[in-house]
Amino acid sequence: MSRIIAFDYGTKRIGIAVTDPLQIIATGLDTVHPKDIVDYLKKYLLTEEVEAFVIGDPKQMDGTPSESAQHVKGFATILKKSFPAVPQHWVDERFTSKLAQQAIMNSGLKKQERRNKDRVDTIAATIILQYFMEEHRL
Repeated sequence: MSRIIAFDYGTKRIGIAVTDPLQIIATGLDTVHPKDIVDYLKKYLLTEEVEAFVIGDPKQMDGTPSESAQHVKGFATILKKSFPAVPQHWVDERFTSKLAQQAIMNSGLKKQERRNKDRVDTIAATIILQYFMEEHRL
């Protein structure tokens, strides 16, 4: 089997998570600046087979697109142009950053380590990927 990659898109950082090849476990992979994402993924895809991309869909509490939705749509377009053979799936990302922050608070990390925003983005991407995996379990 191949891996699935999930993204928590932000204009400053993109949190990335990935499944294991059997698609059982979601793990935080990295945090990358948006301008570097295509090169990062090209290198990654040289060594790993990827079945799909999962993109966090930013929404307001009422389900309407959030202010950042246009940026995420632009990111999805770049992914589609750069990797046309990789299908895209969307997952509602409401509360993922808050859940990530809560997980970090509960982790026992020192205060300085808890402030690492890269960690929040990577954990948020992992939560997005876990949601997707739960929705698509057989």
